[in-house]
Amino acid sequence: MHAYRTHTCVDLTAENVGETVRLSGWVHRIRDHGGILFIDLRDHYGITQVLCDPDSPVFDAVEKVRSEWCIRIDGEVKARDESLVNPKLPTGEIEVFIRDMEVLGAADELPLIVFGDQEYPEETRLRYRYLDLRREAMQRNMTMRSDVVSSIRKRMWDQGFREFQTPIITASSPEGARDFLVPSRLHPGKFYALPQAPQQFKQLIMVSGFDKYFQIAPCFRDEDPRADRSPTDFYQLDMEMSFVSQQDVFDTIQPVMQGVFEEFGGGRKVDTEWPQISYRDAALWYGTDKPDLRNPIKMQDCSEHFRGSGFAIFAKLLEQEGTEVRAIPAPTGGSRKFCDRMNAFAQKEGLPGMGYIFWRDQGEGMEAAGPLAKNIGPERTEAIRQQLGLGVGDAAFFLGGKPSSFETVAGKARVVIGDELGLTEKDRFAFAWIVDFPMYEADEESGKVDFSHNPFSMPQGGMDALKGDPLDVLGYQYDLACNGYELVSGAIRNHKPEIMFKAFELAGYGEEEVRKRFGGMVNAFRFGAPPHGGCAAGIDRMVMLLADTANIREVIMFPMNQRAEDLMMNAPSEPTSDQLMELHLRVIPQET
Repeated sequence: MHAYRTHTCVDLTAENVGETVRLSGWVHRIRDHGGILFIDLRDHYGITQVLCDPDSPVFDAVEKVRSEWCIRIDGEVKARDESLVNPKLPTGEIEVFIRDMEVLGAADELPLIVFGDQEYPEETRLRYRYLDLRREAMQRNMTMRSDVVSSIRKRMWDQGFREFQTPIITASSPEGARDFLVPSRLHPGKFYALPQAPQQFKQLIMVSGFDKYFQIAPCFRDEDPRADRSPTDFYQLDMEMSFVSQQDVFDTIQPVMQGVFEEFGGGRKVDTEWPQISYRDAALWYGTDKPDLRNPIKMQDCSEHFRGSGFAIFAKLLEQEGTEVRAIPAPTGGSRKFCDRMNAFAQKEGLPGMGYIFWRDQGEGMEAAGPLAKNIGPERTEAIRQQLGLGVGDAAFFLGGKPSSFETVAGKARVVIGDELGLTEKDRFAFAWIVDFPMYEADEESGKVDFSHNPFSMPQGGMDALKGDPLDVLGYQYDLACNGYELVSGAIRNHKPEIMFKAFELAGYGEEEVRKRFGGMVNAFRFGAPPHGGCAAGIDRMVMLLADTANIREVIMFPMNQRAEDLMMNAPSEPTSDQLMELHLRVIPQET
């Protein structure tokens, strides 16, 4: 007999009745029924009920076991009485009478209980992550994550891609976040960096003549944590292709992503039509470049209806350059109570409030109500209603000013309205490509122009596009949004040195600095670089959506906390004096 088990805790059925078996696992739950001890024995695969009475030679030993002890039992498989069959368990028809037992690992008093669905503080869960991971939901999430990665790999191989590994320790490069720096022992005073992404290396793979590359790549960014973002490291499906257009990349990645969501989405609807929405339209309609299209609400510009109107606040705003009034339709939201609640929401978000109009039936016809309706009059109000396609029982909310001042709140309000009015279709994955990103943005205070997205992207129109106003330049850059999250980001790359130098020049980087920071790639592009492009899909975020959880730490095996600390391994930690001396470093104490 095997040293630890003949079967796992999910294997045994009525067909095994009468057999002598050996099982190993953790004590999930103990129940004492009048001197008969029942134990739910758990391993990674499932649960088997084992029992012991005073006739068992190891009854005294079994009495001493406690929750989460790791044990091995030998016993005889018995059929349960018909009234005691548990149809929820694969092993629910049988139980195992214990004839022998060995304690493989005793457990101290538990800081958190594995059995059940008790909620524990995040600090406790992360400090004792190995216990937290024993819980059924976490086992399920991590198994799904592994299966998703396996499915992605197979789907990429089936499309003719090969997986290549790129360096984990490299040179620093701007990817939109802070680098994690690694001091060099052999080159005192110099530092490596952990890669924010394999960006330059995957482009060099294309220059090297490999046509299709992918990698399940670890990426490292020193970022502020969010519920949907790890503060230190994450994994992505990284891919690149030669001789492709933007549409070729879309046509390649869609069946991979769609297939994974169909396979692991638990029966939820997966959209097959993925619209392409310009960055400008996404901002106008949804207030974000990662819209949740399960919510049908589209915001609209209603400025003309308020220009020169009796509502002085909006009328005066519209006299200023770059301002507008935007409407958020709210079908079925036509009650003063709901409108007041949304107005309070805007105030909590830091705005003075939101104007609103709602339409009600007064018996003799429809009436527009609310402060705005009284100020602008029935003719303008009716024009707004017709533009927005609203009717009796509906409402509309209004925000005004420069879009940058209210767009984020408008986007959040759209989400809240869709949720509260039951307009958002929950059991669905809705995808959309966001395209035509601006290459550059200007700082509002200094006016300095810098890249707004990936600096290695090809500008639409090539060199000619860079001869005008940088803020008018669009890039071949694209993101894939799903249910309000960015899942994929990519671009057609700038593979021509002269265009690259000009693009960086507009952002304030001279040719000498570009050669210094990206010398490897710039030099490679001098020797016959092919047109190429690709993208990267965030695996952690994909699994988060598939697992139907709002926090990315629920699908990462050993995540950091909100302060980028590993409470279990006590990282970051202070280096020893010997380590610092070897690296020629000195830590300057922080002023208090």
